[in-house]
Amino acid sequence: MLSALLCLQLSSFAQYPAPSLIPQPVEMKIGRTEDNFTIANNSTQVFISDSSLRPSAEFFISFIKKHYLLDLTLTTTADPNRKNVINLIKEYPAQQRTNIENPEQYSLEVRAKSVSIRSSAPAGAFYGIQTLIQLLPPSAKPFPLQVKAVNITDFPRFAYRGMHLDVSRHFFDISFIKKYINYLAMHKLNYFHWHLTDDHGWRIEIKKHPRLTAVGAWRDGSIIGLYPGKGNDGIRHGGYYTQAEVKEVIKYAADRYITIIPEIEMPGHSMAVLAAYPELSTTPKQPKKVAETWGIFNKFNNVLLPSDQTFNFLEEVLTEVMALFPSPYIHIGGDECSKIWWKQSAFSQQLIKEKGLKDENGLQSYFIHRIEKFVNSKGKTIIGWDEILDGGLAPNAIVMSWRGEKGGIAAAKQKHKVIMTPENFMYFNHSQFLKDDSLTAARYLPLADVYNYEPVPAVLTPAEAKYIWGGQGNLWTEYITNPAKVEYMLFPRLDALSEVLWSPKPKRNFVNFKERLKEQFRRYDMMGVNYSKRYLKP
Repeated sequence: MLSALLCLQLSSFAQYPAPSLIPQPVEMKIGRTEDNFTIANNSTQVFISDSSLRPSAEFFISFIKKHYLLDLTLTTTADPNRKNVINLIKEYPAQQRTNIENPEQYSLEVRAKSVSIRSSAPAGAFYGIQTLIQLLPPSAKPFPLQVKAVNITDFPRFAYRGMHLDVSRHFFDISFIKKYINYLAMHKLNYFHWHLTDDHGWRIEIKKHPRLTAVGAWRDGSIIGLYPGKGNDGIRHGGYYTQAEVKEVIKYAADRYITIIPEIEMPGHSMAVLAAYPELSTTPKQPKKVAETWGIFNKFNNVLLPSDQTFNFLEEVLTEVMALFPSPYIHIGGDECSKIWWKQSAFSQQLIKEKGLKDENGLQSYFIHRIEKFVNSKGKTIIGWDEILDGGLAPNAIVMSWRGEKGGIAAAKQKHKVIMTPENFMYFNHSQFLKDDSLTAARYLPLADVYNYEPVPAVLTPAEAKYIWGGQGNLWTEYITNPAKVEYMLFPRLDALSEVLWSPKPKRNFVNFKERLKEQFRRYDMMGVNYSKRYLKP
């Protein structure tokens, strides 16, 4: 009897076309069309077995209401006889495939009378909801609204799956930041790297130092066209987030199981700081202003003086930032420090001698070590771009490898966590096409290169490879002035990134991925996403 039942169950799978899911799940069996689940207006209920699953349920209910104009009911009352129900159940999935419990793992089973998503933690249930959404037809008026019958077991390959947004070069208000976070959530990313400060604008309110936003959040113009530009537009640009707005965004992201990592740049990329507080520079008597052009600055001083006054200032800033963000990680930049200004600074040179440092690289290491010690004292961990390796890596630092993979490999060999984000594969500000109608950074990053990137370098041993925490895409906004352009640069490379970081490596296939993108594009059309439509051309 049992074997007959098993044969009957197995016969219901694997003879129908697979849904076009992105990222691909670990394991999926396809059911029969007659086993599809129908979502009905005012009668389909969403049951949660635990209050911690409420954000996932509410996300789904809101999505269905917005895009399909159907009303679903949330219930916390268990009823084994209930039909036409979507169950979110907090329990260890029976189909667990890993040796240890993974809080992001989920199982999803769709049958004619019910849908069941099971996970041991709320994050897993949320990712199950994202998959459920992709099982729906990508049309605003699909009546009846049916969910394809499947049985899925799924969990991510990497624990860190990140996306970055630079709001210093161009400012984006919190309504768009929330939309951006939704895009990350849909693609099962779990970290948002918020690049809040740079030479071109300081974007976060610091109550103890109000000139950071009164002065540092505004510039009097931007270059026209590709660097070095064809003049200056003379248009005042700026803006910043109040601490109340930051808290609002953090809560919004947390409901989508995304940790926001704030970046406060130091010791370079600090022209916005020095415009407000020139006494923190190596040339305090020289006039300074917020940068109006792009690039690494040797001509303009953008480097903090490594003095006690500077460190006291940074500690006060970081204290407010760390109080706002529950993230255990604080990104402190550390990249592209124009050390020529330290070479010309008598104070800096004297400090090198006093501390027995080898050179300016050693001074940068001293700077980062000192900041790390303070951040660690508050129970947080620093992340820095791979230049923080120069002169010696801080003891507990996490390295974000952007100048290729060399820095990440070195950090992994030193047993430090690494986030791979090499510019030639992960910088989405580069053109997607050899001839792009839109102004972009003057490099080329096609979709295939993103999709085929492997975050774990082959030169690492299995023990060293364990320190590759994950990967991240970066979106710098020198040439991105509005939300529509952000979306154009992001999609569909974000889809490729999500599959690189989530799906098992053996399942990745670019030809198959491009086929699955066709349905994803229809979903984007329904959602009003401004993706790069040139991919639709033969």
